[in-house]
Amino acid sequence: MYRILIADPLHHAALEVFSEAGAEVHELTGEERPRLQEVVVDYDAIVVRSSTRVDAGVLRAGRKLKVVGRAGIGVDNVDVAAATEMGVLVVNAPTANLLSAIEHTFALLLSLARNVSRADASLKAGNWDRKSFVGVELQGKTLGIVGFGRIGQRVAARAAAFEMKVVAYDPFLDPAVAERLDVELLSLDELLPVADMVTLHTPLTEQTRNLLDGDRIRSMKPGALLVNCGRGGVVDEAALLRALEDGHLAGAALDVFAEEPPQSFDLMRHPRVVATPHIGAQTREAQERVASDTARMVLDALGGSMTVTAVNLPFRPAGGRAEPYLKLGEQLGSLASGLIGGSLRRLQVDLWGVEEALRVPVTVASLKGALTPFLGGGVNYVNAEKVAESRGIEVVRSTHHHGGEYPHLVEIRLEGEGGRTVSLGGTLFAQRDPRVVSFEGYRLEFRPEGILLVLTNSDVPGVVGRVGTLLGEAGVNIAEIHLAREDDRDDAMAVLRLDEQPAPEVLAALAALPEVRTTRVVELG
Repeated sequence: MYRILIADPLHHAALEVFSEAGAEVHELTGEERPRLQEVVVDYDAIVVRSSTRVDAGVLRAGRKLKVVGRAGIGVDNVDVAAATEMGVLVVNAPTANLLSAIEHTFALLLSLARNVSRADASLKAGNWDRKSFVGVELQGKTLGIVGFGRIGQRVAARAAAFEMKVVAYDPFLDPAVAERLDVELLSLDELLPVADMVTLHTPLTEQTRNLLDGDRIRSMKPGALLVNCGRGGVVDEAALLRALEDGHLAGAALDVFAEEPPQSFDLMRHPRVVATPHIGAQTREAQERVASDTARMVLDALGGSMTVTAVNLPFRPAGGRAEPYLKLGEQLGSLASGLIGGSLRRLQVDLWGVEEALRVPVTVASLKGALTPFLGGGVNYVNAEKVAESRGIEVVRSTHHHGGEYPHLVEIRLEGEGGRTVSLGGTLFAQRDPRVVSFEGYRLEFRPEGILLVLTNSDVPGVVGRVGTLLGEAGVNIAEIHLAREDDRDDAMAVLRLDEQPAPEVLAALAALPEVRTTRVVELG
């Protein structure tokens, strides 16, 4: 049974999801908050919104922590780098409040364009003033969307309903996506001078901080409107205030700010600014979706699913089709590592016919498999690359066009100390059943699981019989046996799946057989 600590107030939908799964849930009390590092010690997961900071100290204190759930999109209050180092998965709910944010974008844009908030305040003050609040229509205007991801694309679809022309900027977007949506893709410096209205939907990173600085704000079309319902800090707020005061911009609508809550309200008080206190996701529907989606994500992550939306996985989840490939990669890595039996130096992963979205996941899975026999549960998909880097293990991935008799093939070559190497090739049968199909240059097929006895021996009659007799006399049952030899070699290979581990003296007796050259045992989950 999982133990979940909820550190911030959360919609009851999350509690219902956890309860149905049989998880033990504790909601942090105000009295416990100063002692969070003490409280978190025995929990498998912690769920937060924006109030609680999950820093390196909290992560270190949570000795059983496997997952941090952020009920929302941003993870500014989670030390993602520290979580990655410690192998803690950080999951969020990036799509749960998309619709609310999209609709709030238009609420702000329309309020700004039609002077709704100013007219409302004037009327409530007892004035009947129509002439002071002449607005502009959206129809026929050019909307510039900065950040054309999931939200930006949906904003474009709704702008089309207002008969607006849409141009967009996104340095990471495939131009074919923009073309399919009938949107012109421009550079940022091309977009700003032609847009009547600009809306921002880009994340806050070191590259996007003050993306709209003083020079870029000055390059905007005179009289343009600016909407930021995305992330605070993307706009230089001091420069924006100057552009409003001197009349270069006709107005700005803001839901997010560089500092929340702000220390200065000068920008918000400007008469041509519509401002709301970061309420883009504050709808009943969004809060329920965020809570339930986060809860399900946390449970899936605790259950080992690789289809969760995690911010610190070294690859994007590829859905259910990735699971068999991850299993294949991990089993190949684990088998190779068990056969090396010592410290690792280099992992080479070659991929034939594996789709692009699965190439990095398979490589990381192979690395995790190779490291686990030495590091146990301390290594996972989150931190495998960091662990390898810290130990000086080189990881190389190569992709190849399809060739040979298998439509999909994963080959790994693991190098250990002293130049010792192991090479394995594997594929999936029926898209779900991992099989080894090549081993140290031999063609043979077996499932990489259970207790495997790997022998190399002289290619002479009677070896299998003598090995079987010796194991039988020791009470070790053979479940399967797989044999291989090559015409140009004088030795052969046998892989036997056993029902139990042979005792050391049995292995010594096998190694003493004159025909046997090497004897190795690997136990795989």
